[in-house]
Amino acid sequence: QVQLVESGGGLVQAGGSLRLSCAASGRPSRNYGMGWFRQAPGKEREFVADISWSGVSTTYADSVKGRFTISRENAKNTVYLQMNSLNPADTAVYYCVARLNNNVPYEYVYWGQGTQVTVSS
Repeated sequence: QVQLVESGGGLVQAGGSLRLSCAASGRPSRNYGMGWFRQAPGKEREFVADISWSGVSTTYADSVKGRFTISRENAKNTVYLQMNSLNPADTAVYYCVARLNNNVPYEYVYWGQGTQVTVSS
């Protein structure tokens, strides 16, 4: 069992930056891949980014590529999402997720409660 707790969300102006954190507990973080999803009001939940257990392999949605960076510190059981050049379209609840293997398509079996990110124009 893995518990995921997000933090770092908030209100930011367009063009600004935020860094989300996700603390994992219950299982050594080096054993699973992690990522982020988001859900905007009235829209379906969408994939944002993924990082392998080693941190070597990362994947991004086209909409955030070049602006967001995912990273992790296994010693702290924490994954981060650095978000730069934010725009109102990035407004959403951001969810931290974890998967237990590298099978494609990725299956995320653990989800956090989410943290709100609001970008004002």
